[in-house]
Amino acid sequence: MLNKGMDNALALPSTDEVAREALAFAPAAVLALLLFIGVILLRRLAASTIEDTSRRYRARKLITYFGAFLVAILLLSAASSQVARLSVAIAAIGAAAVFALQEVIASIAGWIALSFGGFFRPGDRVELGGIKGDVIDMGVLRTTLMEIGSWVDGDQYSGRIVRVANSFVFKEPVFNYSAEFPFVWDEIKLPIRYGSDLELAKRLILAAAEAEVGGYTQASQDSWRHVTRRFMIEQARIEPQVTVKATDNWMGMTLRYITDYKLRRSTADKITRRILAAIEASDGKVKLASATYEIVGVPKIEVEVGKSEG
Repeated sequence: MLNKGMDNALALPSTDEVAREALAFAPAAVLALLLFIGVILLRRLAASTIEDTSRRYRARKLITYFGAFLVAILLLSAASSQVARLSVAIAAIGAAAVFALQEVIASIAGWIALSFGGFFRPGDRVELGGIKGDVIDMGVLRTTLMEIGSWVDGDQYSGRIVRVANSFVFKEPVFNYSAEFPFVWDEIKLPIRYGSDLELAKRLILAAAEAEVGGYTQASQDSWRHVTRRFMIEQARIEPQVTVKATDNWMGMTLRYITDYKLRRSTADKITRRILAAIEASDGKVKLASATYEIVGVPKIEVEVGKSEG
């Protein structure tokens, strides 16, 4: 009886049966095509009428996912009458598909994890699998980044758009520069010549930093308090600070400060310019150092002058 049932399930339908099934499925296919066209038109309408970038992106995604959901429901309902008869064949095909499309399935699972896990969202600056960039799109299979860095120094766009399979979320660490704490710490190292007024140098450096990033202090403190409430992490110093380290050639002074994650390079440029201007105006009390070399001995050179013949 079991073998007979399986033979009936796997029996090929006749030509007339195939024709009747195709005609029964045709209205659903036509309706699905109309839904697909409607989704395209609605996406274009949203792109042309919504000015705000974030709202426009969310609207286009919502239209796409809702349309795909309706098409899937329509096609499944139209094919439901054949599912029971073809259950064994569907199971065999499904097992083969799972094996062949395991990376695709992992990417879909990764998309679900990204959508509900709070790893990042469009607009965040992240590093995924060694690639840094701003998230410009989150698809079902791939996340799209506008790359920063690479051959370009600093956190500047390289111009390349990178698509990363969503399965990375199960294999690689995810670095988010702008999630709960949209600031980063940065450092500027300065070589100060021995004999300079170190206390004056420290005041000049801190004054330059306060002039540029002092406005971030309150906002960054509020964000850091939110982080400490959510995670098991210690309190960190937000205000700019200068540390000193003696080396063989100079006194190394390191300025550590906090800045907006998208303005790291420009902030370092502005602070450096202020520091150089302040050092120049210090009347020689503070001087920058450079690498020096001491010659400890010169080899003896003997020169013989011979008489010319004839």
